[in-house]
Amino acid sequence: MYYFSEHIEGTGFATMELLNPDGNGPKPNVIGTYELVAFTKEKYHNIEDSGTPFNKIERHICGLFTTIGNYSSQAVLNPKETCEVPTDQEENACLIFDAYKGFQISDRIHHLLLCLQVFRSEMDFARANGTDKLIDLLKDAGHYPYSDLNREKVA
Repeated sequence: MYYFSEHIEGTGFATMELLNPDGNGPKPNVIGTYELVAFTKEKYHNIEDSGTPFNKIERHICGLFTTIGNYSSQAVLNPKETCEVPTDQEENACLIFDAYKGFQISDRIHHLLLCLQVFRSEMDFARANGTDKLIDLLKDAGHYPYSDLNREKVA
């Protein structure tokens, strides 16, 4: 994973090698080819220090990216879709996808597909009312684009 904190409060996580230099990798979706991205409000902390809140969410996001990255070679994952990812917890992780930003490698344009973890009730809301409506609620509450669940639910 690649970590960055220059452009957002907290830390961003991005995959670095889902895409091959020729653009092959995950099955292209409606926006094209992509890498995965997720965010936490936690500031970057040395990942060797396993007891920090940053380390806990970093390990969790890494696990989600591994599962989603493997799945993306078999299935098309589009922005505004929902996804459940099995975890070592009792309940699956609930995610929504969103188009985040584009980037260029040589002459090819690719994208970052946001993987945003949400509460089960929020995912149910998105499935019933549309992901855009949930995203609007998350933005209004200051929770978008973060996957932190130490917050109040919006739905």
